[in-house]
Amino acid sequence: MSDQPSVLVGAETLRPADVVAVVRHGAPVVIAPEALERVAATRSVIDGLAADPNPHYGVSTGFGALATTFIAPDRRLQLQASLIRSHAAGTGPEVEREVVRGLQLLRLQTLASGRTGVRPVVVETYAALLNAGITPIVREYGSLGCSGDLAPLAHIALATMGEGDVRDADGALAPAADALAAAGIEPLTLVEKEGLALINGTDGMLGTLVLALHDLEELLLTADIAAAMSIESQLGTDAVFAADLMALRPQVGQAESAANLRAFLGDSPIVHSHKGPEDGRVQDAYSLRCTPQVHGTARDTAGYAATIAGRELASVIDNPIITVDGRIESNGNFHGAPVAAVLDFLAISVADVASVSERRTDRALDPARNHGLPPFLADEVGVDSGLMIAQYAAAGIVSELKRLAVPASVDSIPSSAMQEDHVSMGWAAARKLRRAIDGLGRVLAIEILTGARALDLRAPLQAGPATGAVRDLVRTVAAGPGPDRFLSPDMEAVTALVQSGAIARIAKEHAK
Repeated sequence: MSDQPSVLVGAETLRPADVVAVVRHGAPVVIAPEALERVAATRSVIDGLAADPNPHYGVSTGFGALATTFIAPDRRLQLQASLIRSHAAGTGPEVEREVVRGLQLLRLQTLASGRTGVRPVVVETYAALLNAGITPIVREYGSLGCSGDLAPLAHIALATMGEGDVRDADGALAPAADALAAAGIEPLTLVEKEGLALINGTDGMLGTLVLALHDLEELLLTADIAAAMSIESQLGTDAVFAADLMALRPQVGQAESAANLRAFLGDSPIVHSHKGPEDGRVQDAYSLRCTPQVHGTARDTAGYAATIAGRELASVIDNPIITVDGRIESNGNFHGAPVAAVLDFLAISVADVASVSERRTDRALDPARNHGLPPFLADEVGVDSGLMIAQYAAAGIVSELKRLAVPASVDSIPSSAMQEDHVSMGWAAARKLRRAIDGLGRVLAIEILTGARALDLRAPLQAGPATGAVRDLVRTVAAGPGPDRFLSPDMEAVTALVQSGAIARIAKEHAK
């Protein structure tokens, strides 16, 4: 499935890079032998409890509001299967493949911890599905983030039972039973405790958070180079990004963004062309001058979110849990509040970075503010509209991002006959952040497309090494100034460069 190195599960906590390698790039997983030994040892505890005539939650009782109902031994296989079938209640569009693989991988890590009480065969089956590229169909709606991502995880478990539908390694839709048979994987028959162990976790929201942080690292660097192109082409100054000025306000993200701007603009002939007493402007507009403050705040937010993600990756989440000394204990660790809050926090910063980007784009198109460039960067003013409507698109996306920034985690709706009477809505926070990050990439692409055209229009003045390299890369997919043409393909092509990380990479390579 992939030529990437395998990722070991069950020996140490997965790193964010491991998660991205498996869920996005198809790296195979290998279960550490010591993990399987732990799993087998803990399973013996569950087997002992299953034989006990006294009820134990999740082993010999019903679930949720039915936790006081004792289930006789001859009905427990049906109990486990019924739990998964009833909880696989998602609805709406299919969730993206990499998000589903995140659910699979992160639940596998918890199962391999030896604290959930499943049999080794369950761990091996989860790993086998991942390595075969079998991706269960998970639907958009169904999780409240209360007992974790119950419905999404139940769809994963259902597939391991040979039920429901999946996508195979080629993306083709198939019944789970057929896909498992083709891969030589025996469907699971779940026994005591296993149903709960497969569905109590924050894996969907956590996997989405890890992917979002990975993407944001490149997007925030891309935002800095986009801003540099705008500042340069609008004859702005880089003096405000000086290190001694940044040191007066020792915010870490702000300093990093300012350092990037200095590196991108320091050797720019355009910037140097108006450095001196002949430049009568006192200071640039906020959208140019305050770039490090806005972009830096997003970096600091991402840094905090990465701390929470790291802790969550090191967590073992199930209910009930089997402790190291062999007790089976109910707990509330499945509640998604820690992850939900930072997912919402990131959505706010994403909206703010996109908002300031759109303002820089708008300035570039306005002859009253762009310092000598034609209206809308049009070729024949009046006949051509230039990039007028590209800015409309950016504005429309920013408006949506503001709506997506409304926190999901402050909402709660009770469920399960008031047993689950406060929920995190973390899955909803994850879904809206994912859409917001896509929108941010598109807004930055529009700024870069605009900045590239504006730099061309400054000829014979030359762009700096980094901004010029980005402009040249843009020119491989979108032509320069000229009469109006079909604009949407150019916007999509530059968006692809942004989302692939190509813009960030070439800017870094050519930075001073």
